[in-house]
Amino acid sequence: MIVVESSEMLNLEKAAARAGLSLASLMEQAGAAVAELAARIITEKKIKNVTVLCGKGNNGGDGFVIARFLSLMADVTVILANEYPATDLAKMNFNIIPDKVTIYNVYDNINETAENIRNAGMIIDAIYGIGFKEVLDPGSAQVIDLANRNREAVKISVDTPSGIICNSGEIPGDCFHADYTVSFTALKPLHVLYPSIDYCGTVSVAKIGIPQSLVNMCTYAMRTTDEFISKHPLRQRSKSAHKGTNGTLLSICGSYGMAGAAILSGSAALRSGVGILRSAVPASIYPIVANKLTEAVFIPLKESTDGLISINEFDRLQAEILGRCSAILIGCGLGTSNDMTELVSALISTSTKPIVLDADGINSIVPNIDVLRQAMAPVIITPHPGEMARLTGTDIMTVQRNRYHTAKNFAAEYGCTVILKGANTIIAFPDGNAYVNLNGNNGMAKGGSGDLLAGMAASFLAQGMSDDEAAINAVYYHGLAGDKCAERLTPRTMLPTDMLEELKAIF
Repeated sequence: MIVVESSEMLNLEKAAARAGLSLASLMEQAGAAVAELAARIITEKKIKNVTVLCGKGNNGGDGFVIARFLSLMADVTVILANEYPATDLAKMNFNIIPDKVTIYNVYDNINETAENIRNAGMIIDAIYGIGFKEVLDPGSAQVIDLANRNREAVKISVDTPSGIICNSGEIPGDCFHADYTVSFTALKPLHVLYPSIDYCGTVSVAKIGIPQSLVNMCTYAMRTTDEFISKHPLRQRSKSAHKGTNGTLLSICGSYGMAGAAILSGSAALRSGVGILRSAVPASIYPIVANKLTEAVFIPLKESTDGLISINEFDRLQAEILGRCSAILIGCGLGTSNDMTELVSALISTSTKPIVLDADGINSIVPNIDVLRQAMAPVIITPHPGEMARLTGTDIMTVQRNRYHTAKNFAAEYGCTVILKGANTIIAFPDGNAYVNLNGNNGMAKGGSGDLLAGMAASFLAQGMSDDEAAINAVYYHGLAGDKCAERLTPRTMLPTDMLEELKAIF
């Protein structure tokens, strides 16, 4: 599935009109799609009264169509949130609203409006669409506040919850808090970005008549990982495959007090199918890690006085890279120091094998970020928002408000693949392409989940996948494991180790 920005969506509608499809027809089908969802909910929940909040533009026109359809099965009230309709299409559909539909103008009937919204069983938001750019007008702000206060009503937004900027997901003031959002033709950035995803509820995409051939030719911001997975399933292994042909991963992870990170990432790499895991860990934690990773081959390393891998082990690690491994994982529980910055930078700049850089591997290059440009092989970085903020010299809030552009710009500037973790993980590639992952859940927001993801991505690289394939597959199957785990154990109680168990069934 593609994610389309507002300007491209308008271009699609114009292209459809040039192809002979009327905009009136698009509006009719859009309204019908929302009405179909609303009708199912009305029937299931036995809702008797529906309030449709309408703006003066074409989003309001969609609302008038919805009101017309739903008046066949419920008591419907239309509330004009910011005056009477102003576009030709909106006026046309306003004029054919059935007489039995009650219509209030918020500026003329504020008491009746407030009473109606307070008692509504369903509230449909058709005030602003993807063209919203600034802040809510006073009338819209008032009815949206009243709607949000009604916590019993089912709330549905038409294309976008009013008050959200389409292309960034930003919310300048307040916005409608939807339980469901019906997007038309394609997803929009606000449906997949923070903070707007918290206010969209369950998002669905409705086809409204724009030919798929036109959609296929449009310029998109992102694609979804599930689309990639459906077209590129995991390749079957040959019957003659052996551990050597299934790849060798060199994992440089762990430090004194952080043995668990090496264990979790190594376990995920093995569960994801790598043939040989060579685990390079500080000697002090070797007994702990070896007790859990019985299938790995270990390289106990000398360590500095702070329990981190010694800089003097560079030659030994480089020999491993040159001679044995097909991919490298650096960083899970590695620790940070000046020596570690030097060691990680040296490994990146000299490696001829693809690298996954996670956690303290990322933190270690913050003082020497240009080393990414010196890499001779593909590099995948897997930052959470805090690590991304350190890489970009900003703060977490800035990263979260600009997740898509932050990941995309960094990938292009430094020539690496960026997996920006979080709700709806963003994957950005140096060529400007980007993917967004829609599975996963808040039960995965626990220490150790990122170690699993890094191990999976590195495992796929070691098995011969390209950096884009490895990143997309790791993120998608990591999220899928999280969802299956949440179904079995609930998000609150699930742990990363439980997700490892789900990988058995998934693969």
